[in-house]
Amino acid sequence: MKKYVLRRLVISVLVLLLVSVMVFSLIHLIPGDPIDYLFADETLTPEIRAQYQRDLGLDQPLLVQYGSWMGRVVRGDLGMSLQMGRPILNLIAERVPATLLLALAATLVAVVIAIPAGIIAAIKRHTSYDYLFMSSALFGLSIPHFWLGILLILFFSVFLDLLPSSGYRPLWSDPIGSLEHLILPAITLGTSMAAVVARMTRSEMLEEIGKEYVRTARAKGMPERRVIFRHVLKNALVPTLTILGIQFGRLMGGMVVVEYVFAWPGLGSLVVDAVYSRDYPMVQALVLTFAVFAVTINMGVDILYRYVNPRITLE
Repeated sequence: MKKYVLRRLVISVLVLLLVSVMVFSLIHLIPGDPIDYLFADETLTPEIRAQYQRDLGLDQPLLVQYGSWMGRVVRGDLGMSLQMGRPILNLIAERVPATLLLALAATLVAVVIAIPAGIIAAIKRHTSYDYLFMSSALFGLSIPHFWLGILLILFFSVFLDLLPSSGYRPLWSDPIGSLEHLILPAITLGTSMAAVVARMTRSEMLEEIGKEYVRTARAKGMPERRVIFRHVLKNALVPTLTILGIQFGRLMGGMVVVEYVFAWPGLGSLVVDAVYSRDYPMVQALVLTFAVFAVTINMGVDILYRYVNPRITLE
């Protein structure tokens, strides 16, 4: 186990290094100059523009800029936001609670919907329940986040006036208000995740049901409920756990759209604002933060395999 964890840590560092190189290179291909956005209402002389470029380090070759940026990142300094003039680490720390709350709520929505749907679809294979749940999963997988979010706002906020259409309230200061603001974005974000998890759960359940140990358990007279929930489901949840981990990491990408639609003050909306304002240090830091989340979650899921199913060995 220790060797496996150490190897995964080394691989994770290499992945993050590659991500940092890619995002640093791609962000500088975006048309526009951050100085133009910082001083859009002012007329800058070439001398003043050159001075700002030197102050921001934009006059240096890209390789030198990357080395300087990575040197600060390794020391825990993500730099200053060009748009807000504040330390990026502080801005991310302020937005992380809202993003994590939305991600956990979306995951809860997905699990509550997907696991029972996948189990019922597998047990009732080729029945109306199976067709209904799998058709719903296909619909949830196909519908875009932004479109579903707008539909939910129109129905629950505009027509029925039951839930707020946008905004955020901290859970610890206003639990009821926070949950009211959380419902629509969590459903929007958790729908596609639920679709993938439900299909995977059904597929793995059917594969386990057809194995020899299930037929043996049934032949011994073991109750069907015990066969399904004690043996089949336990083994089927191992690949499902993988999908949950991968989908949780992918939630960070989906949040960019969902948070913007619902005016949710998380990391996703911060990315959009940073891209629009050509805030290079902010975009680089946020993409690297998303990569750290994804890599950490995937590694954690792999390690969790051993505890979910002791037969799995990690080498």
